[in-house]
Amino acid sequence: MVYKRRVPRFLSSRPDSRLIPLPWELPLAQWPTEHLVALPRGISRHVVRFIKVGSSVYAAKEVIEDLAIHEYRMLTDLHRTDTPAVEPLAVVTGRVGADGEQLDPVLITRHLEFSLPYRSLFAQGVRPDTVGRLLDAMVVLLARLHLVGFLWGDVSLSNILFRRDAGEFAAYLVDAETAEMHETLTAGQREHDLAIATTNLYGEFCDLEAGQMLDASLDPAKLVESILTRYRELWAELTGVEEFSDEEVFRIENRVRRLNALGFDVAELSIETSPDGSQIKIQPKVVDAGHHTRRLLRLTGLDVEEHQARRLLNDLDTFRARTNQGHVDEAVVAHQWLTECFQPVVTAVPPELRGKRESAQLYHEVLDYRWYASQRQNREVPLVEAAHGYVNDILRRLPDEAMNDTRPIGEERQLANPYDPSQGFIDDDGPMPVDPWEAAADAEPAVPAGFLDIDALRARRR
Repeated sequence: MVYKRRVPRFLSSRPDSRLIPLPWELPLAQWPTEHLVALPRGISRHVVRFIKVGSSVYAAKEVIEDLAIHEYRMLTDLHRTDTPAVEPLAVVTGRVGADGEQLDPVLITRHLEFSLPYRSLFAQGVRPDTVGRLLDAMVVLLARLHLVGFLWGDVSLSNILFRRDAGEFAAYLVDAETAEMHETLTAGQREHDLAIATTNLYGEFCDLEAGQMLDASLDPAKLVESILTRYRELWAELTGVEEFSDEEVFRIENRVRRLNALGFDVAELSIETSPDGSQIKIQPKVVDAGHHTRRLLRLTGLDVEEHQARRLLNDLDTFRARTNQGHVDEAVVAHQWLTECFQPVVTAVPPELRGKRESAQLYHEVLDYRWYASQRQNREVPLVEAAHGYVNDILRRLPDEAMNDTRPIGEERQLANPYDPSQGFIDDDGPMPVDPWEAAADAEPAVPAGFLDIDALRARRR
């Protein structure tokens, strides 16, 4: 009897027809390696594989149908609110094996390029100096989710991806199986999410510590305590009520500026005045993230991370001042900056090196390189000259951050199965691997402290 292959059903708003010929009649764990890409990922309750279709890479997770469709819809809702999360592509149902047995559906999401799982960062030996920025990024992500009414229910190191965002990191949600979307979250619901986060994060930090993959100076209990403290400080800044006298009206503008400095827009302020006009009370009513990102996108079409956008906008504003175009329409100047500054820097990078940094991060680092080169040479180094110097002095020595199906996960310790990290390392007694994101950090300019220093922001804006 000849087995007749059945085509499964695809639930998708943006289908990719190249997925149809893949071997859906096989469990993911049995897929041939010709369709797979070895990329770092966190631990998972389900079988997860990265699959390559042409130049695109997708994450595929085998899970029961109800959970697959629920997670697909939760991720879709997050994209509608412009909240950082992986992009859902499809749910593949109706899978039948060669023996006629039903197979679990597969949720497909788009791989987030230039990203690494939080757990992978720690497992590869992240430096203590970097931990504060990683925790800040996690806290900002959690606050943004709560602001849109998203109850995660499964905060963990494995369920968050990180990308470089200028001198900081940006965090993205990966797993939304247990999530719920509400109009708004109550304080009890947020505390419930924090309680789950406390348990999961402490357990994973202890797991990393037991595996000698956590720096000895890092204490799991203190790390979790720091996350909770930072979250509550940020939430208070975003939503807290502030009272002051009628002689301190300037504090309204200060509050908005502090929120913008944290990467949030204020769409509406609730302002109440006492009957005699001597006291004023303000509270942000609707806050959204991406103040600088949206401005840069509107002006240039560049869709980048928030801190990268702020750095690029600062350079755009500097370009406008240097060229004496303060009277010229901002969109016109932005186009000129894009063609005379940004694009020449990006095109100065040889094709074989473009997998090491994405364009906005590259431009940010070239600006840093240019500043230090100008200080050393006691002259203003031209931008393109600085770009070529950066390529030769720094970029060539950096590891790739782009997707690469041959990149080892860790430099000294090799995975037993590069497509399934849950099987562990070949040699668990080897030295701690070097974090590829931090190996060249000494060659990079120093970056400021974490961006959730609320007291410093308040002091600077008063």
